[in-house]
Amino acid sequence: MPRKRGPGRPRKLPVAEQRAQTLAAARHVFALHGPQGATIEEIAKQAGLTRQAVYELFGDKQELFEQTVADIEEQAYAAIAERGSGDADLDLRSWARKNYANLFGFVAENPDAFPVLQEAERAGNRALTRLRARLAEIYTEASGQRWAAYGVEPGRTDTALVAMYFAMTEALVNLSWPEEPPDREALIDLLTEFTIGGVLRLYSQTPGVIERMR
Repeated sequence: MPRKRGPGRPRKLPVAEQRAQTLAAARHVFALHGPQGATIEEIAKQAGLTRQAVYELFGDKQELFEQTVADIEEQAYAAIAERGSGDADLDLRSWARKNYANLFGFVAENPDAFPVLQEAERAGNRALTRLRARLAEIYTEASGQRWAAYGVEPGRTDTALVAMYFAMTEALVNLSWPEEPPDREALIDLLTEFTIGGVLRLYSQTPGVIERMR
């Protein structure tokens, strides 16, 4: 019969699990205190590991911050790109609304993600800029196909618009309201109608603006 493990030191977690726990804790601590205010001690405590274990896994705090940022960038890209690249059967308005909802959903599900990416930008790591650029490639192609149904050929305008979509969504998600914030669905509808209606107005009333962007 196999012997049962007796009392004593807990079983050591696999390295991959230790890394995952440390990155999850680091994300929260860096979002809360920034890279300067965060400490390895606090991250180790939240991860349920020793400080020495964190140092062995990541070397130092700067390397841990860089790894945390890279992990968030890849997670955000995978989640948002996957949600935004499909749905070939949706028309432009339905597709745009679904993708605004997806962006809101990702931020709500990962409240520490964008604060850490913004901290990285301030520190000189352009992870958020890279993320927007990578997502813009996917969204530009998908939206361009749908604009064609309206007779709109936005050219490079589409790339600029995608960057604006992300910026507006991030701003609304992080906006501090003086009272109870509006319903999320209302904000998604606002973004959808503002962007779709705005581009159609540009194309029909001031086509020269789009022409200059081509």
